[in-house]
Amino acid sequence: MDTAIVLFTRDLRVHDHPALSAACERGGRVVPLFVLDPEVPAGHRTGFLLDCLADLRESLRSRHGDLLVRRGDVVAETMRLAREAEADAIYASADVSELGRSRERRLAGERVDVRLFPGLTVVPPGALTPSGGGDHYRVFTPYWRAWSRSRRRTVLPAPARVPVPSGLVAGDLPDHSSHPALEGGESAARARMNRWVAQGLDGYADGHDDLAGDRTSRLSPYLRFGCVSPLDLADHAEAGADEEHAFVRQLCWRDFFHQVAWAFPRINRDDYRPGSRRWRDDAHAVSAWKEGMTGVPIVDAGMRQLLAEGWMHNRARMIVADYLVNHLGVDWRVGAAHFFDLLLDGDVANNSGNWQWTAGTGNSTRPGRVLNPVRQARRFDPGAAYIRRYVPELAGLPAIDAREPWRLSEEVPGYPAPLTPVE
Repeated sequence: MDTAIVLFTRDLRVHDHPALSAACERGGRVVPLFVLDPEVPAGHRTGFLLDCLADLRESLRSRHGDLLVRRGDVVAETMRLAREAEADAIYASADVSELGRSRERRLAGERVDVRLFPGLTVVPPGALTPSGGGDHYRVFTPYWRAWSRSRRRTVLPAPARVPVPSGLVAGDLPDHSSHPALEGGESAARARMNRWVAQGLDGYADGHDDLAGDRTSRLSPYLRFGCVSPLDLADHAEAGADEEHAFVRQLCWRDFFHQVAWAFPRINRDDYRPGSRRWRDDAHAVSAWKEGMTGVPIVDAGMRQLLAEGWMHNRARMIVADYLVNHLGVDWRVGAAHFFDLLLDGDVANNSGNWQWTAGTGNSTRPGRVLNPVRQARRFDPGAAYIRRYVPELAGLPAIDAREPWRLSEEVPGYPAPLTPVE
């Protein structure tokens, strides 16, 4: 009987999983596999990742299957299992990162049929190209128009049965503690998605920039690990909205950066738009920024939220990134690496794409734009509730003083003076 390995990577779910569905539809045996690669450590995401894998294993077992777990080089372990299981094919979700595509090329060089499927984005990277030529869209708005008109594949149900061959050792998942801020896994992801569509969509366009209100979905970590299908989420969101919705536009931004990374896989290393900008090497400033001790409260609040939760409000991400590159003059790669290390949703395409956009080296149509952190705080945290939440040194101050403590006649105990001049 034919046997196919389904190699899970950033697609840790059973609902709307084209590779898994196709393998089950072959009528043969299916070997679901995840490889823990010590050369690609999950870092602060380890607990969340292992939650996701444990939940995936339970979902597969409820369908008479299992998740086989191996440790080592992904390609080597996949091929070792292919020989053991006498598999004739490997099914996987197509990736856009340099690492993921390198793995795909290595697998394609082996004596086995490798089949790649969509599933990491709403619209597959490369499916939409500009009418004037080129392999990808460089500007978001034309991409948004094409994306909004594009035909999408149908969301797939979870397979009823995953027929895993007998005699294979499943392998143990490492003991772990769940991430303190968020439970990982498809079960939690789908529950959050359903709550968000029912309760969070209304008012999103007006409220998603409210830092203290925190009216965002917090689904990005689940999208990063593929615990929820972005296509399924888009369909749910569009069904729950009466008109074109700002939240769906955010999913399109995610697709946009994935198609940029697909065309420019070194997006996390090289400037997409090369220029002559010179960066400052300032270890003290970088350390203060990472620790949330720049003396600019709205920046420090965002950085401390990142340290505490492994997540940061999207508006705060824009503010802190702009402060690092455009006020402190530090290379965007320094900030991108720090975000990637700590964010639960740390993703090469989105993380690097957004950092390059802020630095003016990426896809921004206004590469010289600089955000004023004080004005941002006045607009998006007028009551300073977000600042007070994450910067306790300022918790007892009136809103204007918490936002701008340098206006006080005396320094706030334990809180530094600003690293740069402020308004």
